[in-house]
Amino acid sequence: MTAFIKRLWLRWQKDFWRLFRFGITGTICSAIHYGIYCLCLLVAEANLAYTAGYVVGLVCNYGLTTYFTFKGKPTKGNAAGFAGSHLLNYLLEIGLFNLFLWLGAGKWLSPILVMLIAVPINFVLLRLVFVRRQKVAR
Repeated sequence: MTAFIKRLWLRWQKDFWRLFRFGITGTICSAIHYGIYCLCLLVAEANLAYTAGYVVGLVCNYGLTTYFTFKGKPTKGNAAGFAGSHLLNYLLEIGLFNLFLWLGAGKWLSPILVMLIAVPINFVLLRLVFVRRQKVAR
């Protein structure tokens, strides 16, 4: 096996397992987000409930993404990048959420549809933050 093919194979393996771990993290944090959303929806307006769920999911997501998905440690750089990527992600999600509500998907289904679209986009954004930071730190 040539050195190039070996490096390519090792990188593919690393990216595959990172994506797998991200899927686990995303599932756990999305479930927490949706659970908090549903609880808050009982006493609050849909956008406020969605935001509350997002914030709680965000805290969980940072810890799991840092330690489990990307096997790193919290730093000011990845915290700032995480916050920045999640600001973009939140704007995308709240926009999609309101679009799905407007289209008639309902308060219970809309967040699920949003997560199906936003989670893969969030992976790409976070990969840029954590992988770039790891390369710069080396």
